[in-house]
Amino acid sequence: MMRAFVNGRILIDGALAEGRAVLVADGRIAAIVAASDVPAGAVREDLDGAILAPGFIDTQVNGGGGVLFNDMPTVEGIAAIGAAHRRFGTTGFLPTLISDDLSVIARAIAAVDAAIAVGVPGVLGIHVEGPFLNVERRGIHRADKMRALDEEAMAILTAPRRGRMLITLAPERVAPGMIARLVASGASVAVGHSDARYDEVTAARAEGLTGVTHLFNAMSQLGSREPGVVGAALDSDLTCGIIVDGHHVSPATLRLALRLKGPAGLMLVTDAMPNIGTDIAEFDLQGRTILVREDRLIDAAGTLAGANLSMAHAVANAVALLGATHEAAIAMASETPARFLGLSDELGRIAPGLRADLIALTAEGAVAQSWIAGEPYVN
Repeated sequence: MMRAFVNGRILIDGALAEGRAVLVADGRIAAIVAASDVPAGAVREDLDGAILAPGFIDTQVNGGGGVLFNDMPTVEGIAAIGAAHRRFGTTGFLPTLISDDLSVIARAIAAVDAAIAVGVPGVLGIHVEGPFLNVERRGIHRADKMRALDEEAMAILTAPRRGRMLITLAPERVAPGMIARLVASGASVAVGHSDARYDEVTAARAEGLTGVTHLFNAMSQLGSREPGVVGAALDSDLTCGIIVDGHHVSPATLRLALRLKGPAGLMLVTDAMPNIGTDIAEFDLQGRTILVREDRLIDAAGTLAGANLSMAHAVANAVALLGATHEAAIAMASETPARFLGLSDELGRIAPGLRADLIALTAEGAVAQSWIAGEPYVN
């Protein structure tokens, strides 16, 4: 069966096009044609004037739907997290494990592998955020979970698997050659929770480091004589995740980063926790109570613990707080993360041959509907 998405504005190559239709067959975009050229037998999906955009891709999703991935590293947990975020336009995501024991990491990787095998909608792989971090920049991560990246850990991280793997680590805490081995196994590596010097990040880049986890947060800052992780990120082609919630980073600081990196160098992430898609007022994070306070998540000491943020809100905030165009904000939530994960030939744009992961956005920026591989998911 062929579907024809009609009566909307379609985001194609960074611009909104009218009078066009997107044809979808067998889960992929078959063609983009004039609205008058829709085949007679196609089932029409009336967008009712909405924007048809590529689905959002979130590389940092700790939880959602009442589930924390660390607590429920199972197929069922991953499915619940994905369903909660799909309401907000996320059609592809990496369940993210914050610093934990190696046994939990192994279970989480196996669960993601199984989730992909059985076709859980939207799961693209896994993000292992720690525990190979700098304890001085741990943020909400537990200090007693920090550990070295040794051969036991390497065996778990480099084993054959389905999907993408993103590993966040502190390069100053990793032996030379380790990053190159991770990259050779097919993983993407990002610097985060790090006190690294500029030259240490540069050395990590030479080994294959390609990303920065939540730019500006939990890392060495830009200084006059030592540029730190932030300086290395801004002075390179590293792709940087950013949390645009108005709390993690000043909007003025992020506006400067956007001027330097452009939408192709920044990707929106949520750093979302279990409360997304629910009305819960608090939850447990590895033995600590996290409070949902309006648009922030904090522990008893006031430390930010992830973000009370969905991708739809991140896109809206990128427009309202950073001055990004709507088209650029959508690109930072779709095309840029797809490219970072090596999935540009599969996801992140509306183009013939790509998987039909699509969303319909209202004039107010709400997600009216989402499709994964052409299959509709009603909000």
